[in-house]
Amino acid sequence: MILIEKIEEMKFYIRERKKEGKIIGLVPTMGYLHQGHLALIKKAKEDCEVVVVSIFVNPVQFGRGEDYETYPRDLERDRDLCRREGVNVIFTPRVEEMYPQGYSTFVEVEGKLSSILEGASRPGHFRGVVTVLVKLFNIINPDYSYFGEKDYQQVLVVKKMVKDLNFNIQIIVLPTIREEDGLAISSRNSYLNKEERKAATILYRSLVAAKEQIKRGERNPHSLISFMKNLIEKEPLAHIDYIAVVNPKTLEEIEKIDKKALLALAVKIGETRLIDNMKIEI
Repeated sequence: MILIEKIEEMKFYIRERKKEGKIIGLVPTMGYLHQGHLALIKKAKEDCEVVVVSIFVNPVQFGRGEDYETYPRDLERDRDLCRREGVNVIFTPRVEEMYPQGYSTFVEVEGKLSSILEGASRPGHFRGVVTVLVKLFNIINPDYSYFGEKDYQQVLVVKKMVKDLNFNIQIIVLPTIREEDGLAISSRNSYLNKEERKAATILYRSLVAAKEQIKRGERNPHSLISFMKNLIEKEPLAHIDYIAVVNPKTLEEIEKIDKKALLALAVKIGETRLIDNMKIEI
């Protein structure tokens, strides 16, 4: 396994592998790798001959007052995990390498897909995500790129960008990886103290309870949201950002739960903002 920091060096490495006819897989991350990332890497190893893991805490996807400075970082630990999983390359550029002085080009997926839910709560977030991914895709030129379903809205935005900009990349999406008690695995879980960690299970518990309500015949999204809200508000450390019942393809609100729906929520546990979702099929 090698570690590359420079864009031109990364491009050269990929050009040489492409000459050899190798299939390239990219797992884009912000580091502090967890079991969710490792599942993506394992899948990439199955599909591809060369696996690149990018580790880059992308400043342009963080809003003012968010946790860019405190976001967990541990490159040595990440290197050990990648080595164990048989990763070929870690690409870990510096901020000034990705966004040199005078940088002024950004990419944005316009419309509702990127402006509601996470887009409304974190203005500019998806602009930053899409911009860095366009850069990574151009630098690494992967055949496949791997994402987790926990970031459901991000996946839809990325797929839209790839389609609209004619990238010859297949986006592979894997199910959310959870702890034994259901909490979706996230690098930000490391912020939680013992009491908050216990409280954080309310996100998954509310999703499971809502699914059970649907099984019992509930079809009104507004009633379901009220049900989830009441459940979450019983947890003193939880503060709701949003709860939504939406079309899983467009993320638009639905008036009736019919066939398929997505339950999505964002909740602050103490000072830590967590997201989760669950797809429903009737």
